Amino acid sequence: MPGPLTGFRIIDVTQMISGPMATMILADQGADVIKVEPPAGDLTRALAGRHHNMSPTFAVANRNKRSVVIDLKHSSGIELLKRLVSSADLFVQNFRPGTVERMGIGEAVLRELNPRLVYVSISGFGETGPYVHKRTYDPVIQALSGLASIQADPESGRPRMLRVIVPDKVTALTAAQAMTGALLARERSGTGQHVRLAMLDAVIAFIWPESMAAYTFAGPEKAITRPPNTRDLVFQTADGYITCGAVSDSEWEGLCRALERPEWLQDDRFKTPAGRVRHADARLELTAGVLSSRTSADWLARLDAEQVPCAPILTRGELLTDPQVATNGMIVDSVHPSAGPMRQPRPAARFEDTPAELRSFAPTLGQHTDEVLHETGMNADEIQALRAARVIE
Repeated sequence: MPGPLTGFRIIDVTQMISGPMATMILADQGADVIKVEPPAGDLTRALAGRHHNMSPTFAVANRNKRSVVIDLKHSSGIELLKRLVSSADLFVQNFRPGTVERMGIGEAVLRELNPRLVYVSISGFGETGPYVHKRTYDPVIQALSGLASIQADPESGRPRMLRVIVPDKVTALTAAQAMTGALLARERSGTGQHVRLAMLDAVIAFIWPESMAAYTFAGPEKAITRPPNTRDLVFQTADGYITCGAVSDSEWEGLCRALERPEWLQDDRFKTPAGRVRHADARLELTAGVLSSRTSADWLARLDAEQVPCAPILTRGELLTDPQVATNGMIVDSVHPSAGPMRQPRPAARFEDTPAELRSFAPTLGQHTDEVLHETGMNADEIQALRAARVIE
């Protein structure tokens, strides 16, 4: 069944996570994503955990795509890429700034070939400035964006990295939306444009609404915000861990009833949402002291009955059998042709009339090279000549 982006062709020369995950989202929604890889393949093919020549990370981030191997260090490879781009709707790259210009595939060059092309550049820091020379991986952006500082240890103040590669994935989500927006603008105007996205910019925009609340309104006084070293919302019970929280007055009242602590409602520190934020450390310590006395199931039943937001803290293994996850049909089981049984999440957004789907597994390296080149009008002899010259594999 056609997806919402069926009919759009994307030439993707990105590697690792931010670019491939962004184009995965578009591929899930029906776009024909042609992944152009060097002879060695995308770096994530070789990540630890490789199973039958297909790493888990590559398998998920590159599903629903076709793989073409082109050596872009070869002048004939550059000409071949231009041939693919000439009939494409979108081109996306995440080389370091200046690289595509030196290669001869910068935006101006490809724009001459295809005025309707949406050209997308993903970088770590942007295209100018003091950091553009830096190599960029997720921890570098966590450090510079304030994310590691936000996660600082409450006792020592030592910054901590998130163990999930949030900057890569936030950049991917931002890029996917920007790509779709640019394609929509192109459909209205008839011309493409250059979309630039820096990982640093994406993460700063992502953390700002609550984590930069104290700096949003400029002036001598800072907004009321949660103290930086306040404990988190993980509470140990008699047999495990849960989370719960109360923002509104009604939720706070419900929590006090569930925990059988009506006296907290009379505490001047906690009578308003702003006060509960200002005195979060004291409030959460009191809450933790009570929650340690009963089992998780007991507390969750009490909190649910009072309409207090709460949940058990699941392990990754427990996530697989959670009843809500199962009801949502979020995890899809299948059998990969070379890697065997696998599971992965379905596309999160559900389209009623044009569903996003898991149509095909991530490709093996160069699996679709001949198929895609035939679609450009090349014959078998031309393809064989390119292969003999080691331009393609």
